[in-house]
Amino acid sequence: MTFIDFFAGIGGIRTGLEMASHKCVGFVEIDKHATGAYKAIYDTEGEFYASDIRAIEPDSLPKSDLYTFGFPCQAFSAGGRRLGFEDT
Repeated sequence: MTFIDFFAGIGGIRTGLEMASHKCVGFVEIDKHATGAYKAIYDTEGEFYASDIRAIEPDSLPKSDLYTFGFPCQAFSAGGRRLGFEDT
């Protein structure tokens, strides 16, 4: 099965899916630090990449069987205000 990793962070969802023998065909992540870590952890050569989901034309997405979406971690991480579920 192929998938695209939206709001990818550093790739936690990707890790699990690749361990189950699925193939990532692209990812989207707006945070430059998370993107740097993602590219250092995974071989993303030749994969679709976009930094801002709002700028993606749907027809530009590669064919895939599954779209994954990361949980918004900013409310819980050191990169955010750490307000948890109280964060808007």
